[in-house]
Amino acid sequence: MDMLELMKQRHSVRQYEDKAIEPEKREVLDKLISDINKEKGLHIQIFYDEPKCFESKIAHYGNFVGVKNYICLVGRKSTRLDETLGYYGEKIVLKAQELGLNTCWVALSHGKSNANIGRGEKQVCIIAVGYGKSNGFPHKNKSMKRLCNYKDALPDWFIKGMDAAMLAPTALNQQKFFIELQSDGTVWARAGSGFYTKIDLGIVKYHFEIGSQKRIL
Repeated sequence: MDMLELMKQRHSVRQYEDKAIEPEKREVLDKLISDINKEKGLHIQIFYDEPKCFESKIAHYGNFVGVKNYICLVGRKSTRLDETLGYYGEKIVLKAQELGLNTCWVALSHGKSNANIGRGEKQVCIIAVGYGKSNGFPHKNKSMKRLCNYKDALPDWFIKGMDAAMLAPTALNQQKFFIELQSDGTVWARAGSGFYTKIDLGIVKYHFEIGSQKRIL
């Protein structure tokens, strides 16, 4: 299955079946996370069969049910950490989707995680993962004209990148990002104001690069 189709199929899921993730799927996720950590100097961690993080009152308030597996996005504090973890977190999310699993980005609606957070490190957010009770539902999109410097005769690769970017999950589905095609052919993206928009920007950049096969700055 191609990546754009995975993006179309993947939706946020908050309620999960009481079904363990199989060893072979754990192995794939573990290896991907290990490779990302080694390559990018991150400290992303995955926990299986650990329900306590989502047994808090705030998790129930967020309508989370049956979450027993989660990924903690952790790295050394820096001005780019949120964006970097958004980018590579979404890479893991789409791999989980490819494996037939469901996911949900979680910022505040969880309890204390089991993450080992070292000195100078920060946990930016968590991704719930497992077998959902449903496959979730698509989010509403803003028009492409509101999300980029849209004009007639945009190159096909840019349109493909925007199609993918518009499928990216963002906090409260607010899509607070803007993508600009420059006259020299480079592409810039910026985050809007608000909570978690830098994480969203990383997710959006990953989607755009997959769709366009071009680097985004």
